[in-house]
Amino acid sequence: MRTSPHVVSDVMTRAVVTVGRDTPFKDIVRLMERGRVGALPVLEGGGRVVGIVSEADLLLKEEFRDDLPDRITQLRRLADLAKAGALTAGEVMSSPAVTVHGATTSAEAARIMARRGLKRLPVVDDEGRLEGVVARSDLLKVFLRDDEDLTEEVRHEVVDRLFPLPADHIRVEVHEGVATLVGWVDRAELIPVAERLARSVEGIVDVRCTLTGAAGATGGS
Repeated sequence: MRTSPHVVSDVMTRAVVTVGRDTPFKDIVRLMERGRVGALPVLEGGGRVVGIVSEADLLLKEEFRDDLPDRITQLRRLADLAKAGALTAGEVMSSPAVTVHGATTSAEAARIMARRGLKRLPVVDDEGRLEGVVARSDLLKVFLRDDEDLTEEVRHEVVDRLFPLPADHIRVEVHEGVATLVGWVDRAELIPVAERLARSVEGIVDVRCTLTGAAGATGGS
């Protein structure tokens, strides 16, 4: 059984299409089309990631093709205008690239993507060398875990740890990623903890906790 937390190296893509600083604009587009990807890491010096070129970077050339924006917009978007005139990856890339390490948890990578509005992140080693790329779709793979595996993890990581004595009076079921905890416990104050820990298991979609205290007290939400 693979227990939480899952890390980026578990799900990342290792075969990555990359470009160098001098790769021409049209070659970047061809590589994206051929590899069916929306962004390419830019490498130099032994595979170190120095930037990333995305479709959004490349589309600036189309955005500013027909007419020059007004003076205020020009001042506000100087960097975008410079990218619109780019001829190579080094000129159009976003730098420094936002990267993660292979040991970064899937949850943390998801938070970085959400906060930065990114669809993918280069994965690098301690020297900044590329090891792979993790995309939003990769992080969603935890939700493909089967119910049996999730049930085993909730039982082992939550019930057995919080209630170490024989806990046959606690039933754990997972259906379509929704975990249900039913039964009674000696310490009612641990019920909210059990629910929180069950929610933290990667691949769990929701938790329905109907545990009760031995004296009839309830917990959870």
